[in-house]
Amino acid sequence: MNQEVDYNKIEQSARVRQKVSKIITYVLLSIWGLLVLFPFYWMLLTSVKSYGSYNAEHIPAFFTLSPTLQNYADAFTAVPLAQYFLNTVIFTVATTTLILIVIVPAAFAFSRLQFRCKNLLFTLFLSLMMIPNELVIITNFVTITNLDLRNTFAGLILPSVTSVFYIYLLKENFEQIPDRLYYAAKVDGTSDLKYLLRVMLPICRPTIVTITILKVIECWNSYVWPRLITDNPAYFLVSNGIQEIRENGFGRENIPAMMAAVVVISVPLIILFLIFRKKIMEGVARGGSKG
Repeated sequence: MNQEVDYNKIEQSARVRQKVSKIITYVLLSIWGLLVLFPFYWMLLTSVKSYGSYNAEHIPAFFTLSPTLQNYADAFTAVPLAQYFLNTVIFTVATTTLILIVIVPAAFAFSRLQFRCKNLLFTLFLSLMMIPNELVIITNFVTITNLDLRNTFAGLILPSVTSVFYIYLLKENFEQIPDRLYYAAKVDGTSDLKYLLRVMLPICRPTIVTITILKVIECWNSYVWPRLITDNPAYFLVSNGIQEIRENGFGRENIPAMMAAVVVISVPLIILFLIFRKKIMEGVARGGSKG
């Protein structure tokens, strides 16, 4: 009888500890979530404050009773932000499409095909990841300048059409597909291209989606290379637009309009991530596991 009572006390104590642990975990996660989301809230709040009310605040207010959308109109009239949006869409779509065309066959070759010195070549290929980005940017700048491709979409796009990391991620994913499927397809007379398109890509769709989304985000946030290779506003991207708003004095003076421009630029990526967040996590998990 005493043993049963002791067992019940131990079980009840374990349940209490488990509940307390969950409560502490949720409280800490809530605090962390608020800290992460607060800059976005502050950006959105500032973007709907009028210029006069913002400058009249001696102590920043955490809400406003008179929101306005005038700042968004000012952001689009201060610079040709719509044109920068179109340029960014063209740059993003073209770069993402070309990188998929390049990395998918490369990953397939390293994962399935047999050729001389394959492992050595892949090791040398991976060693490129150790080269500092600054050196790559300098080399790309000299090359694009010598080809007379500055202030062109080709100059913007070409240096970004491949990625050692994405090839490695996709190769690891391809290697998880059993070899017997490949050999069975070869026995049936299936070509390597048809096997890649009909078998490997459908199986590895989460990783393909992940790479696509990550590349879209990378292109949308691209700043250093577009800033370096273009000085013609006709080829500016949204990141260049934000910098132009700040440099022409409008952004320094009218902070609410500056925040409105940042909100407009950030919203597409936030929506994209919220829609495909599960695919991103699934693709990274598949690419990082073996067996």
